[in-house]
Amino acid sequence: MDESDVYRAREAMQSAMKKGPMRMVLIIGAIMVFFMFLSPWIQIGAGQRGVVLNFGAVQKDVLGEGLHFRVPIMQEITLVDVKLQKAETDAAAASADLQDVSSTVAINYHIIPDKANVVYQSIGIHFKERIIDPAVLEVVKAVTAKYTAEELITKRPAVSDAMKLSLTERLLAHNIAVDAFSIVGFSFSKIFMEAIESKQTAEQLALKAKRDLDRIKIEAEQTITAARAEAESLRLQRANISPDLIELRKIEANLKAIDKWNGILPQVTGGGAVPFIGVGDIQKR
Repeated sequence: MDESDVYRAREAMQSAMKKGPMRMVLIIGAIMVFFMFLSPWIQIGAGQRGVVLNFGAVQKDVLGEGLHFRVPIMQEITLVDVKLQKAETDAAAASADLQDVSSTVAINYHIIPDKANVVYQSIGIHFKERIIDPAVLEVVKAVTAKYTAEELITKRPAVSDAMKLSLTERLLAHNIAVDAFSIVGFSFSKIFMEAIESKQTAEQLALKAKRDLDRIKIEAEQTITAARAEAESLRLQRANISPDLIELRKIEANLKAIDKWNGILPQVTGGGAVPFIGVGDIQKR
């Protein structure tokens, strides 16, 4: 090996040594990029919980809000909403008097946060269609059957409370909490509504007739009372009449006639003496 060959070998070794660190940096960078591509971090937002799956198997730990690390490829995190949610369900049932009743029920509910993994494992994410709606239908039918159609209207708060209590017990068994319950509306058959309207009209007419009768009775009593008072007044007047009182009334009448006379005698008479009212009586006095 001559000097030129030794020189070329030395340059080759120096070049390889220079490229080695750069190559390691590139390899490490590629590994980091690939690692980040696998998304080892997951962020859980407000009102959510993270269900941890190890190769598809649900784990006992439930991740709360914030940033969490997961093992790429092995672990998968499924987000479950545990905020307050609203659901409306239409239900058909029959009352105790066999009237068809259609109702719309609205509930506010939420998944119990610590049991999000159990709910996901046993029900999945479609728990409204699988659990809530069937439970509402069963509760509405069971409670409605205990009341008549008229009681469903007049005792609506009691009916709503009974439905809420029963539904709460059913859903709590599936780790779903009921926060509020309300009956949006009841609707009945056309025949029943017409019967209710007729009954209300009859009650209103009966009430009006009763009021009229009471008014007539009061007016009659007032008339009787007034007549009795007048009769009593006449009786007392008759009891107080005496000959002296009669004579006094005659004198008062004659005096009033004299006061009204203008002093002129009538020009035409029908014959006989001209009457002079009360003069003889006054002279006698």
